[in-house]
Amino acid sequence: MHHARGPLLSVDVTDRTAETVDADDVLGAFVGGRGVGVKLATDRVPTDVDPLSAENRLFFTTGPLQHSQMSFTGRMNATSVSPLTDGLCSSNAGGFMSRNFTATGYGAVEIVGESDEPLALHVTDEGVEFEAVPELAGALVSEVSAYVEEERGLDEDAIACIGPAGENLVRFASIMTTENRAFGRGGLGAVLGSKNVKAITFSGDADPVDYGFPDVTGDVHREAATSDNIMKRQGTSSMTEFGNQVEALPTRYFSERSFEGAEGISGDRVEEKKYKRGTCSACAFACKLPTRDEASGLETEGPEYETVMAFGSNAGVDDIVSVMKSNERCDELGLDTISAGDAVSAYLASEDAFGDSELIHETVEKIARREGIGDTLAEGVTRCHEELGVEDWTVKGLEFAAHDGRALNGQGLSFAVANRGADHMYSTFYALEYPLVDRDQAMDPEGLDGKVERLIDRENHHAVLDSGVVCKFSRGFVTDERLAALLDAPFDELMDVGARIVELERAFNNARGFDRGDDALPYELPGFEEALDEYYAARGWGEDGVVPGRAGGDG
Repeated sequence: MHHARGPLLSVDVTDRTAETVDADDVLGAFVGGRGVGVKLATDRVPTDVDPLSAENRLFFTTGPLQHSQMSFTGRMNATSVSPLTDGLCSSNAGGFMSRNFTATGYGAVEIVGESDEPLALHVTDEGVEFEAVPELAGALVSEVSAYVEEERGLDEDAIACIGPAGENLVRFASIMTTENRAFGRGGLGAVLGSKNVKAITFSGDADPVDYGFPDVTGDVHREAATSDNIMKRQGTSSMTEFGNQVEALPTRYFSERSFEGAEGISGDRVEEKKYKRGTCSACAFACKLPTRDEASGLETEGPEYETVMAFGSNAGVDDIVSVMKSNERCDELGLDTISAGDAVSAYLASEDAFGDSELIHETVEKIARREGIGDTLAEGVTRCHEELGVEDWTVKGLEFAAHDGRALNGQGLSFAVANRGADHMYSTFYALEYPLVDRDQAMDPEGLDGKVERLIDRENHHAVLDSGVVCKFSRGFVTDERLAALLDAPFDELMDVGARIVELERAFNNARGFDRGDDALPYELPGFEEALDEYYAARGWGEDGVVPGRAGGDG
């Protein structure tokens, strides 16, 4: 089985030391990316760790396919204990950093400890350099990129950094790379902030590993280049009006499921603002969305569908320029747009202020700097909903993405059981319940009968993709047969690896107190409890949602 190569570089920012640790066994068993990050975390992080303490560890990992030039492989992974959910969380980001990472020659990089001043870490094939950067305190993401380029000659593609939100320990702060690509979900930016690490750069001259990838890499690349797919023009925002039509578009802080102003924030409106093509490293699919509003001069990348929901319909906003502005500020400040948008929408609900774009943008700034109401919202919806007097629309503390589970019931079940919480990418089950997508596999969106087995298969499969690392938008291009050929292993063996990754995450979270009670939704689904029983039984877990023996151990 092909897997990532190289040692683990463990960087302690307390005493500014680094050591390399052999990681061949972990890499060989878990491929790379998310799988390796999860296994290293379960081995090296105490299960009772405070996510914002020096003892928590953050892992950057990528996979064997980042040594190819195949489309859909410009991604990498970050894993840590989340300050938002209090459970183990992996997040992956696109852009161009993954191949800079492989050029260092490391299989994984670990950050532990807590610096007494703001630091930039410069990781190369020769080790790591520690640079004190007090002048970057409070800097925006673009300002960090400008500093690194001027001082180091490295552009934004080599940088992972945090904005003010991460420094101020906002629980849904993101780690940004390429300025506008995010390790978004779970607040891993706050983990870096707690360690007083403002930026990490990756560069080097290590040669790519020659895995002898099959000719299928060229087939995938050619098909990605020639495909006539609406995502090439509109990205995921192409889903907005369709999601609205099937009443799966959360609106006005989840009080409704369709939005009368959806046309104003639709994929067509996004496409009108798009001024050039955008992509990730080596990818010919080019689904990214560099957008510009000529009237105001505002430029950003996106918004994608989830941001359109969070800062559009869920906030009662029908103006795409307002959503673009929210997106741009989140990228600059280092905030997950989904959690930030939902938190702002919760605040709008408490103030009866839906649609107030000026208030929205002011509140985003306050969250990042923990000023006024922003300090309350920076804790996340679970921790502040009672003070606001609104319902807790989260699972495991993670704010909901779009694809409303009240309309797409299988996706609702997926939100509930996902180890990350209310995350749409953990299984992308919604793709089976929208007839427009995967038409040959479409399932009735109502009910849960017959969906548990498919959900488990998709969770396992996506864990492998996240370990490869392969973009989820490769659906239809990287088939099961092609994935097996690319990773040089029988598909069933890969699915077993995926199942082990999901179980390791669950066991670690179990050891932190998570059980069936955390696999809960803020709404009722017919047959939900029976589906939970079926899901646990199929995975070999107890009726309480706990892995027998808590295989994650004590770290």
